[in-house]
Amino acid sequence: MKLGKLFNEDDRGVSPVIGVILMVAITVILAAVIGTFVLGLGDQIGGSATAGVTIDGDNTSSATVTLTNTGTANNVAIRYAENGTDIKSGVSSSGTNPLNNTGSSITINTTGNYTVVATSDNGESVLRSFRVS
Repeated sequence: MKLGKLFNEDDRGVSPVIGVILMVAITVILAAVIGTFVLGLGDQIGGSATAGVTIDGDNTSSATVTLTNTGTANNVAIRYAENGTDIKSGVSSSGTNPLNNTGSSITINTTGNYTVVATSDNGESVLRSFRVS
């Protein structure tokens, strides 16, 4: 076996070609990320509102919703599932809507379907749904 023949193969240029392709790919990805922030799209990236709630009595004659963690939410509101409006007085036997502080709760004793919605400056998100029968 001759060493000169072994090292004079035609595949010596493969490594530089792969290196150039990788550098071009990295440059394109970096340009896309920088372009996203320059165009202001980076400011729009934000999570929905999050919060922790417990619901005692789903699908019973009354349900109690307790705010356990405010997370990123400013408040947590209980809404009618049918039309999305906040519940008003007369629907609950105790508590206030919206829930603003950890540990606050509201008991609902009027038949219907309800959603628990967390709201923040970045938007709102449905946390849970429940039914009072």
